[in-house]
Amino acid sequence: MEDQVLAALRPQIGAIILGSVFLFLGLAACATATVRHREGVRILVWFGIFSATYGARILAEVPAAFSLLPRSAWAARPSAIAILTYLIIIPALLFWRELSLGKLRRFLLIALFAAWAIAIAGVAATLMTDSPRRFMPYNNLLVIAFSLTLLAVTAVPGLATRFLASSNRVSVAGTLVLAATVLYSNTWYLFHLPFYPFVEPLAFAVFVMSLGYVAAARIFADERRLIDIQKELAIAREIQSSILPKTDPAIGHLQVSAAYRPMTAVAGDFYDFLPVDRNRVGFLVADVAGHGVPAALIASMIKVAMQAVASRAHEPSQVLRGLNRILWTQLRGQLVSAAYLWLDTEGGRASYSAAGHPPLLRWRSGELERIESNGLLFGVMSDSDYPVRDMPLNPGDRFLLYTDGATEPENAKGQMFGDHKLEAVLRDVQSRPPSEVSTCLLREIGSWQPSQTSQQDDITLIVIDVV
Repeated sequence: MEDQVLAALRPQIGAIILGSVFLFLGLAACATATVRHREGVRILVWFGIFSATYGARILAEVPAAFSLLPRSAWAARPSAIAILTYLIIIPALLFWRELSLGKLRRFLLIALFAAWAIAIAGVAATLMTDSPRRFMPYNNLLVIAFSLTLLAVTAVPGLATRFLASSNRVSVAGTLVLAATVLYSNTWYLFHLPFYPFVEPLAFAVFVMSLGYVAAARIFADERRLIDIQKELAIAREIQSSILPKTDPAIGHLQVSAAYRPMTAVAGDFYDFLPVDRNRVGFLVADVAGHGVPAALIASMIKVAMQAVASRAHEPSQVLRGLNRILWTQLRGQLVSAAYLWLDTEGGRASYSAAGHPPLLRWRSGELERIESNGLLFGVMSDSDYPVRDMPLNPGDRFLLYTDGATEPENAKGQMFGDHKLEAVLRDVQSRPPSEVSTCLLREIGSWQPSQTSQQDDITLIVIDVV
């Protein structure tokens, strides 16, 4: 008895395996598409439905596979085969429409309307009458027209270049094999040719493998591209590091600590020192709108522009005005905020000016003061005035220049770190040296965010103590 069962199953094993594989691939493709949420994912959805429907039809055509269902469903096997046959062309048309261009895309849209009409009529006839194959000739005719079109477009290089969005030799070969086999399967009876039921599933397997090969080739190409990009970013990071000050300035009666933490490999934050002598120095902090390479390129332009305004280091308004004039023609719609602090320890004087930047914080005699003296952001106008705030410089003063990446991080409740939290940390560390202040600030900002959240903006801090 077991030998008889095995003998009966043996011719069906191949179809069961192929049908199961196609069904699994289709479901996996649809599941992947629901997770990705990216533009262009529809082609994966249509392929998934096409493959799953084709696999389900193969399994329905195999008595042994269908017998796994409850006995009450066995009588519905012819209807299930007919319905799947009517429906399978719809995702196939949608799949190739995503790969087509121009007139071919419009032709496939017309064919899609016809396929829907035939499918609706065919499914209705299958469910409501005893004639599941009533509209099958129309379905076969549409499949034949579609296969002939696909053969012509893929076989002729000129047509493939004109009407296909992607033309790879391997995928073209797989498409030709499938289209030719489907055409044969739908016309053999017209010419009294022999019928080979196993050929079409094998052709579909060849088609799927060709797509897999192309996908694998693209993955490897993307990996190589990613490695090249990472190498270029590493070089860009080294270049950007080279334009930042290597050491803090050695100015009499000042202790300085700068901290720089980019969000990505390269950043749009920039800072620089303009020491004139042992008693006078300027501090610049700038923040380019945006992130990554474009912002980093502009930050590097600020470094070059600083050389042109270095002779006016003692005049904050002229430093910012000069930077804006130089950068105006290069920013092309980008905006930059900046703050510049000039300290003269010999004369006991400080001057501050900013361009749309967060306020300077000054700790003096146990009180924290927010100092604002803002003009327009760089890039708004070609020429702009920047007001200056002059103030006395006394031993015990502490200044903090920073970018908004220090105040914008949010915690799990969506609350920003904000100015108040920043000021609270500064009060807590008022007795510590500048290097520890920077470390504590960065630690508190990092712990404020949820552990699984990555840094959302570049952070730059400059802590200056007058001693």
